[in-house]
Amino acid sequence: MPPYSLANRLVIGIASSALFDLEESDAVFRRDGEEAYRTYQREHLDDTLRPGVAFPFIRRILSLNDLAPEGDPLVEVIILSRNDPDTGLRVMRSITARRLPISRAIFMQGRAPYRFMPALNMSLFLSANEKDVREAVASGLPAGRVLGSAVADDPEDKDLRIAFDFDGVLADDASERVFQQDGLEGFRAHEALNVATPHDAGPLRDFLREINTLQRREEERRGADESYAIRVHVSIVTARNAPAHERAVLSLNNWGVTVNDAFFLGGVDKSSVMDVLRPHIFFDDQESHLEGTYRRTPSVHIPFGVVNQGEPLPEGPG
Repeated sequence: MPPYSLANRLVIGIASSALFDLEESDAVFRRDGEEAYRTYQREHLDDTLRPGVAFPFIRRILSLNDLAPEGDPLVEVIILSRNDPDTGLRVMRSITARRLPISRAIFMQGRAPYRFMPALNMSLFLSANEKDVREAVASGLPAGRVLGSAVADDPEDKDLRIAFDFDGVLADDASERVFQQDGLEGFRAHEALNVATPHDAGPLRDFLREINTLQRREEERRGADESYAIRVHVSIVTARNAPAHERAVLSLNNWGVTVNDAFFLGGVDKSSVMDVLRPHIFFDDQESHLEGTYRRTPSVHIPFGVVNQGEPLPEGPG
């Protein structure tokens, strides 16, 4: 039997700390140490974990496998965890109880699992562990830290709405560096001068490209079945405004990626837009932008570029 190939699939790695709410068990780890944590997890092995920040996103993106022949999924989600295999059993049982089609996992007993991303063809890694995420991004890997706790989710809502910031997320941080050094007027002059020059790619550009592949499969399905309702919807929500919006649009076109909507807010608080847009996940490189969103919007911090050069904080087992 030939080996199972992860090529030509969207592969997402996720820590148990992003998929499930581990606040209670992590508190045991912090208060009483690793052995008490292991004992706690064994004693609660059959207590299904509550959904975490990324659960609605993961559930919906996995549901898109109905666009492919059975046994040949478009999307694979793999657990990447600092737990050891023994304490990871509760995570796997919770996955089964929540009816998520996830069967592959890596448990690393306190070591960083993100190093296996290239070997597993991963386009994204989500975790609540700040140290792991920062190290992954510093290594050039597409990773993000989930913030806050799970928000209310409607299980009858079949759509998948994804929102991206632009600079430091889809694009590199070159323009952000100009803004930090020369201020708003310097940034505007720089963007006007370079309007015809596409940005270099940021950490999640290729992930958007993979999402676009899923969107094309949806369009093919709708072409064959007019009753099919498109589920995946992608937006960019950025602090840019005119005339700096022009270079962002040109960059998307040059990269060969698309979005359904674009919000050029010019410094307006993003949380008010999120309350209407209601994305199932929002990626931004600035924690200050996410402070207003994470309580009602599943939010992910991408610690990339000049605005994220501080030291990471210690985290739990994840």
